[in-house]
Amino acid sequence: MADPSTCKSEPAAGRSSPGRLALVLCLAEVLGMAGTMSFPALLPTFFAEWRLGTVEAGWINGVFHGGYVAAVPVLVTLTDRIDPRRIYLFSTALAALALLGFALFADGFWTAMLFRALGGVGLAGTYMPGLRILSDHTAGPRQGRYLSFYTASYALGSSASVLIAGLAGAEFGWRAAFLASAAATAAALALAWWGIPRAPAERPVAAETALLDFRPVLRHRAAMGYILAYSAHCYELFGLRAWLVAFLAFAFATSAGTVPDGTVPAVVTTLGTVILLLGLPASILGNEAATRYGRRRVLVAIMAGSALLACGVGFSASLPFWLAVCVVALYGVTVTADSASLTVGAVTNALPGRRGATMAVHSFLGFGAAFVGSVMFGVVLDAAGGGESHLAWGLAFVSQGLVVALGPVALLVLGDMGSGGRDGGKR
Repeated sequence: MADPSTCKSEPAAGRSSPGRLALVLCLAEVLGMAGTMSFPALLPTFFAEWRLGTVEAGWINGVFHGGYVAAVPVLVTLTDRIDPRRIYLFSTALAALALLGFALFADGFWTAMLFRALGGVGLAGTYMPGLRILSDHTAGPRQGRYLSFYTASYALGSSASVLIAGLAGAEFGWRAAFLASAAATAAALALAWWGIPRAPAERPVAAETALLDFRPVLRHRAAMGYILAYSAHCYELFGLRAWLVAFLAFAFATSAGTVPDGTVPAVVTTLGTVILLLGLPASILGNEAATRYGRRRVLVAIMAGSALLACGVGFSASLPFWLAVCVVALYGVTVTADSASLTVGAVTNALPGRRGATMAVHSFLGFGAAFVGSVMFGVVLDAAGGGESHLAWGLAFVSQGLVVALGPVALLVLGDMGSGGRDGGKR
């Protein structure tokens, strides 16, 4: 651990109600994420209208996370030095402008890449800075629960994004879907401006530490076990989110005995929304189980089970559609059940004065893996036969499972052998 004499203490919990702040941040997160899944939710439409290939679609999905990764080391580490509220508000405004730009000006691969990358930068300045705001203003035994509510709300935001895109896109076209998402993100900006308190002027940063010096975090085994496992989790999670609607559309067409024609049936986006929404209770309950029974123990079980299930998900398209949906829904639960617990593990094991830097590494590696996962899913799908091949979908999901299986390895190798972080729960 760092020498206490070289670090300022972490800020005390804010005087405003922690429950009220958690509610504000969760609502702002859901509204602010309205555009994150707009492109994946309308992917069959872009396949048809822009004549995209699966690799190109994978890049447009992945570049969102690339923008996130490029910005997150600076934006999140700055929360150790300046008020995270300022970063949060600026980034929410940027996300709204990126969606507006996509709606008005996107007309193909390169313009889509530009606006999706800007949207990723916007998320980089809201998701983890929002978590930092919440962790700075909460304390005690309920802190982990508040943090799990916030991280689990990511699933709610993703679900709402798919629903908005599906409903608006089917009725008014894809440009209207992005306009609706921009309006929701603007509402998040107004809510955050009103509901997030200003932080004290002084921030807890280690003395004589360079802004992007992450070496103390990388050497801290207690946190790095969770961070590396989170990276494997993000590879799988965002690969699923990027390709979920396209896979359900393929399974729907297969069950109906037709060929996908570029349209997205309302039943497909509705089911995709429900499956993503299952991540909310799954993530919260996963963290509750980890708190009760031991964080590493529960996480190893969840991630190993998800890896096994991934090996069969893609092949379920040949089953009756309702049964394929059940398989994907179960997979959606295992994919998200570890999400909140991994993040809580990393945050609560952060070194004093380096919580922002720890979150930056956590997000950088996690969303870097998300970028690679989104792209590689498309690469595997294309190499194995394309989006109309049952074998290709099966192998694409198998590739996800092979990566998430590395998560338990990181947790076990960097677990209790390290500095003995605060795991909570039974041993």
